[in-house]
Amino acid sequence: MSDERLTYEEARAELVATVERLEAGGATLEESLKLWERGEALADLCQSHLEGARERLQARTQPESED
Repeated sequence: MSDERLTYEEARAELVATVERLEAGGATLEESLKLWERGEALADLCQSHLEGARERLQARTQPESED
């Protein structure tokens, strides 16, 4: 599944698992770097989902301005 198709919940769950793997230690430097990069991408995706939700809420709660 491509990252764009991950829901917020799926991305967050994978991010949590990635952080747990990093915190557990035992990975090589290269593996740790790949986990870190994946975590950054997942965090960005989660942030994007949250910003989209915020925009949708604001659009529904703010009164329409008269032009």
